[in-house]
Amino acid sequence: MVGGGTVGLAGTSGLLPRGGRAAADESTNQPNIILILTDDMRVDDLAFMPAVQSLLVEQGARFTNFAAASPGCAPARASILRGQYPHNHGILRGQGDIGGVDLFQSLGNETSTVATWLQAAGYRTALIGKYINGYGSTEALSYIPPGWSEWAGVTSEGYSRFEINENGTAVRYKSKDQEEHSTDILGEKAVAFIAETTPTGQPFFIHLSPRAPHGPAEPASRHLSAFPGVTLPRTEALNEADVSDKPKWVQLLPELNEAQIAEIDGYYRARLQTLLAVDEMVAGIVAELERGGILETTYLVFTSDNGYSLGEHRVAQEKGSPYEEAIMVPLVVRGPGIAPGQTIAALASQVDLAPTFAAWAGAAVPDFVDGRSLAPILSGESVPPDWRQAVLVEQFANNPGRTEKQPAFEALRTERFTFVDYGSGEQELYDLIADPLQLQNLAATADPTLLDALSERAAAMKTCADNSCRAIESEPLSTLPGTPVSATG
Repeated sequence: MVGGGTVGLAGTSGLLPRGGRAAADESTNQPNIILILTDDMRVDDLAFMPAVQSLLVEQGARFTNFAAASPGCAPARASILRGQYPHNHGILRGQGDIGGVDLFQSLGNETSTVATWLQAAGYRTALIGKYINGYGSTEALSYIPPGWSEWAGVTSEGYSRFEINENGTAVRYKSKDQEEHSTDILGEKAVAFIAETTPTGQPFFIHLSPRAPHGPAEPASRHLSAFPGVTLPRTEALNEADVSDKPKWVQLLPELNEAQIAEIDGYYRARLQTLLAVDEMVAGIVAELERGGILETTYLVFTSDNGYSLGEHRVAQEKGSPYEEAIMVPLVVRGPGIAPGQTIAALASQVDLAPTFAAWAGAAVPDFVDGRSLAPILSGESVPPDWRQAVLVEQFANNPGRTEKQPAFEALRTERFTFVDYGSGEQELYDLIADPLQLQNLAATADPTLLDALSERAAAMKTCADNSCRAIESEPLSTLPGTPVSATG
């Protein structure tokens, strides 16, 4: 057991009596924080989750410009834990010499994460679900990282067959008829943790990370008939006809045929079906918070590690590209002081989550953090004039899943446009207001001085750290030579 936790998560037996928040916690005025982190979820998937819509979106704030730090699982998850861009925490891919949990550990990243910060501030912490890619792949990596009072880290992933390290004990789950669907099991553990902690009055932080909708998508049996007839939106971006303005790696992607599109349609439905169990999990958590009398003193944060391409620009069933479907993810926040039903257009990034949680908790934030707290904006304050004008998205290594490998890139995403600078020297520039589907790459016709300035900005962001990241982000884009549009439109 790490961090002094004493209550197991394997079941609900032996729970402490339910009740309202204790007086000790009222004196600290520290809210509870629950992070619900899906895997490979797109922004448009959110519309198919009725409980999330009614309980979180309608009761909280939805960010419309929230970017992944990287369109890949491990780099993004490390950014969430550390509040850093990938070039600073060093986790650049999901595995191998430049990524994965073994590197995250060996670099010393685990000694200071949002979990250790909040635990030092008096929080009881729990990780339930996926940690960082590669966790549990060897016996040495089936450990419990510092900062977590309770641990239920998935060591082998699946929906009906999976294993969880439950506070140091490996527990296997196997179900042919899915009565032990992984999302349900993780949701039960989260509810048990809430029920066990509430009567103590100690504030808590839960990092709850189900597999859904990551492939191969395997819905719970009760959801197999959901969404009959639902197909991918037939936009011009789907199987884009003319990619002559795109970089070489896209030009080499063949057009999808009808059979391939039909296959993606089926996969799209299966992904949405897996999210229904997550939707029910959210409803169960909210119900438990209501039973304990702590819903109004709890922040619920719903997001994903990265997005996913489903045939847009011919990129089929993959993450890792610089396009909207892959780099933008949902972010919905409900909690104390957040006006219900609002949308927030301010640029935000996964590097902002850890400092936001720390601000809510009154926890100290290390100097290495690149992000900034979203708490003032969420509480209704105006977006400050020195807020970021662009957010960085990084992809460091070629995508091994393609015949012609995609070059690494740095992307700058503003409220108005996306600029991509590839390691190959190719560039992309899209006006997201005039061209939200990213069909027309403006790089060939844009003012060269603008492209040079954006490239210099991207290069500076790629090497920034802590305060310098925030300073570079805040520099007005309207001062760039040849700027066709302002940062905010």
